[in-house]
Amino acid sequence: MERVMPAVVVRETGEPGAWNALALEEVMIPEPKPGEVLVQVEAFSVNRADLLQRRGLYPPPPGASPILGLDVAGYVVQRGSSEVAWSEGDRVFGIVAGGGYARYAAVPADHLMPIPENLSFVEAAAAAEVFVVAHANIFGEADMKPGEALLVHGGGSGVGTAAIQLAKARGLTVATTCGSDWKAAKCRELGADLVILYKQEDFGEAVLSWTKGRGVDAVLDFIGAPYLEKHFKILAPRGRLILIGLLGGHNASCSLAPVLTKRIRLIGSVLRTRSDAEKAAIIDRCRAEVLPLLEKGIVRPVVDRIFTVHDVEAAHLHVREGKHFGKVVVRWKA
Repeated sequence: MERVMPAVVVRETGEPGAWNALALEEVMIPEPKPGEVLVQVEAFSVNRADLLQRRGLYPPPPGASPILGLDVAGYVVQRGSSEVAWSEGDRVFGIVAGGGYARYAAVPADHLMPIPENLSFVEAAAAAEVFVVAHANIFGEADMKPGEALLVHGGGSGVGTAAIQLAKARGLTVATTCGSDWKAAKCRELGADLVILYKQEDFGEAVLSWTKGRGVDAVLDFIGAPYLEKHFKILAPRGRLILIGLLGGHNASCSLAPVLTKRIRLIGSVLRTRSDAEKAAIIDRCRAEVLPLLEKGIVRPVVDRIFTVHDVEAAHLHVREGKHFGKVVVRWKA
């Protein structure tokens, strides 16, 4: 008898960029390879990358599952080899390059962390990808130190909520942008020192006023081209621009002179396509530096809404319309 499982799959229309349909279908359960474990997924989160992949605009890297999903939270149910540190029944959460929207996922053992006792599967799924991305970029790529100033775009996003909290926990001052008063209030509750309503005020002018003309030491940006010139203007000497997305476009035209005169570093960063070894190193550092903060409640996952897997379409629409603050999570059990 074949080992099958339910999974959310994309039914493509063949039209480039179409909002392809999602369907719950039976697929084969993956077999964990040596160094991997099979996780029974209890919950996963919705990422904007999932919406892009659904439209055929963000294909999985070679060898990754074509099923949507960049994170999982659940139980270990099988080990691919005896040397892995996990045991059957362990509660784990972590990152995947694909396959998170399935009932079972084969995951490299060193891409997982133990779920703290104070977190549910839903909360762990909300934390998995965004805290890893925020930490890897703020403290890995940008190597930020206590006392430095950070601008985080999209403070109400999953990565934004994680970045604000992690930055404050490590002694940074934090400015963030958001699009509404209610999101601004929630960003302040998370610890943001300056919240800029970007639809009502120029974020560049607000940052320069806030820093008395000096600028910020780093910017975490997922917009891209439209903001590039302004970022060069508001970055302090030896500032770092960490580009983690291109939602605003990828073609830019502006002077590069500030890059030289202020010795600015432009850093492109994507987690999904990194090697397994790179991801393992990132997770190892998160286990040492982020996990204790989650365990002590110093930082916390922000869950906006919870959907069941039968309502995954509604979950995608909720994220697409930008109605959420923090993470939208989907669980398998009602």
